[in-house]
Amino acid sequence: MVLRATFQHLPTVGPRTEAFLWSQGVRDWGMFPESPPFRGVGRDRWDRIRAGLAESEEALRRRDAGYFARRLPASEHWRLYREFQDRTAFLDIETTGLSPYQGYITVVTVHGGDVTRTFQQGEDLPEVGAFLSRYALLVTFNGSLFDVPFLEAHFPEIRFPPAHADLRFLLRRIGQRGGLKVIEKRLGMGHRDGVEGIDGLEAVRLWNAHLRGVPGALERLVEYNRADTVNLEPLMRYAVGEMERRLLHAEVPEMVADSTSDARLEWKHEILRGD
Repeated sequence: MVLRATFQHLPTVGPRTEAFLWSQGVRDWGMFPESPPFRGVGRDRWDRIRAGLAESEEALRRRDAGYFARRLPASEHWRLYREFQDRTAFLDIETTGLSPYQGYITVVTVHGGDVTRTFQQGEDLPEVGAFLSRYALLVTFNGSLFDVPFLEAHFPEIRFPPAHADLRFLLRRIGQRGGLKVIEKRLGMGHRDGVEGIDGLEAVRLWNAHLRGVPGALERLVEYNRADTVNLEPLMRYAVGEMERRLLHAEVPEMVADSTSDARLEWKHEILRGD
């Protein structure tokens, strides 16, 4: 699990030190040496890291996602997925506009833990915050720029899960660019049976048709919104798998692998003294 191979949440450890530890075969908290094996590494720093790992083990035992979310960069929250998969909420919203100040939310779907629930404007939409509170990790596509700000603007008291992975940017890191439907089609993931061809603009039209009393308009909108939401799950599994493969199974750089070169040793010492 990539979370147990993570060290960036510890004081004084950044991406370079973490990558160096991986290159030395330290791919799990339990593999961290009791004593500094490298010349020039301070015992105090080593002990702080070990103490942080003991604290991490306890937080993971408690299933405290907030502990890791507060300490990891937001771009690395995806690392919680494997350990908190059963408490992951996939979310997507439909709105009448692109700005929370020029439109409002029509429907919201949350999918996770074998439950898929859609909330509707004018009915149970205010309950979405309480429903989300049961989850540890939120997964969206472009949600950091759209869904989350929209919900916060309309529900200032809403509390999201402590960790948030935005698939738009996570997928971009592994070379998958474009909109959600473009990426789905490229990877052959997700199902849109019955809602093919619907986009955000059509979703607005469907809502307006529902307000005019057009039969089936709301049902079609909900079906579309659910497809957007449920399809995030296989994409998340794919993205996490690719990130794990690239990070944890990458070739060890030559200057890290050879510990006999003074120049390379100095590079190691520089990293371990602080990123």
